[in-house]
Amino acid sequence: MLEKLFKLKAHRTNVRTEIVAGLTTFLAMAYILFVNPSILGATGMDKGSVFVATCLAAAIGSALMGFIANYPIALAPGMGLNAFFTYTVVLHMGYTWQIALGAVFLSACIFFALSIFKIREWIIRSIPLPLRSAIAAGIGLFLALIALENAGIVVANPATLVGLGDLTKPGPLFAMLGFIVIVVLEARKVTGAVLIGVLGVTILAIALGYSPFGGVMSMPPSIAPTFMQLDIKGAFNVSLISVIFAFLFVDVFDNSGTLIGVTKRAGLADEDGNIPKMGRALVADSAAALFGSLLGTSTTTSYIESAAGVSAGGRTGLTAIVVAILFLLSLFFAPLAGSVPAFATAPALLFIAVLMTSGLAEIDWKDITVAAPVTVTALTMPFTYSIANGIAFGFITWTLAKLLTGRWRELNSALVVLSVLFVIKLGWLSA
Repeated sequence: MLEKLFKLKAHRTNVRTEIVAGLTTFLAMAYILFVNPSILGATGMDKGSVFVATCLAAAIGSALMGFIANYPIALAPGMGLNAFFTYTVVLHMGYTWQIALGAVFLSACIFFALSIFKIREWIIRSIPLPLRSAIAAGIGLFLALIALENAGIVVANPATLVGLGDLTKPGPLFAMLGFIVIVVLEARKVTGAVLIGVLGVTILAIALGYSPFGGVMSMPPSIAPTFMQLDIKGAFNVSLISVIFAFLFVDVFDNSGTLIGVTKRAGLADEDGNIPKMGRALVADSAAALFGSLLGTSTTTSYIESAAGVSAGGRTGLTAIVVAILFLLSLFFAPLAGSVPAFATAPALLFIAVLMTSGLAEIDWKDITVAAPVTVTALTMPFTYSIANGIAFGFITWTLAKLLTGRWRELNSALVVLSVLFVIKLGWLSA
């Protein structure tokens, strides 16, 4: 049956290899079980319910990818998008988390339509590669600011906006320790480095009496507080258009980048770098985001940590199915997730920020019409506490820089139209 479903022999793999690969991928991305409830819980959402939603969304998404596309790619609520959901849409813009979930649902519906009608390629071609790198880096810097704030390393300062926190307190010390542990383990190619760092700091904090211990296992909490609580009607708001676009935009490029990177590493792409069954993979991804919003979590997306499983030999969807099963088993570890303090998840956020900002190395910094929009995009996100604002300012700066320097041939209609819409949107918000 497994041979018929996943064509193991054709992909030169076997059941044992796929199981090991699935376990490897799960360990590399299991930190989301502790980080996602911590981030979304800041909106007022029930953390126990978010934990269950995270497990189920990851399980459903990974299973869909495995069965529909037969790719060794796992899914879960995305980092960066969960921060945007919490810190921009809910805490900064003032919308309820129910409306934010409605926006996630609408963006997933649009993504699903784009995948079905194959419009995704047109959108990706319309956005210059440097801007895509800038958006990833900006989200990374945004996560870094949140991480440093959660750890107590960066605090508010009325004179300078931000300042250095009290580094003698337990929170900053534990966070710095956790970050170093993760970096060292990652450098030594230890599988599950982020998960080990988060759990290591948690255990140490509990042992020293700085954090309460809620237990390890129990029956799963109720999902009722978040299940089907999304407000789709409330998300049909003019001011939320840019939010829906930001969810959609980041999800489209995040998925595309992950699919390209992982399939290339697995040897599944053709000689020209094209990915067979890309349409199926995107349908699975967008469907997973739909289910996630109904369950009560931010956008579910493909995880680059799937590359860890590919390195362990994973080549088919059976790897993703194994990850799905492990996320279902994780439902019984809710007390452990509730015992993880904010300063223990902060190192994970900071480490993800490091990975996301690395794309800036590919930018042509000698071309000022490229360097300026990239810098504006990356810096506007953390300094305005909004991914959407960063995308808007980046698009506008890119378009004006190319237009006014006589390089208008490097623009396209989609980029110009989006820039005009962003100018109108920003002007309307300022009015």
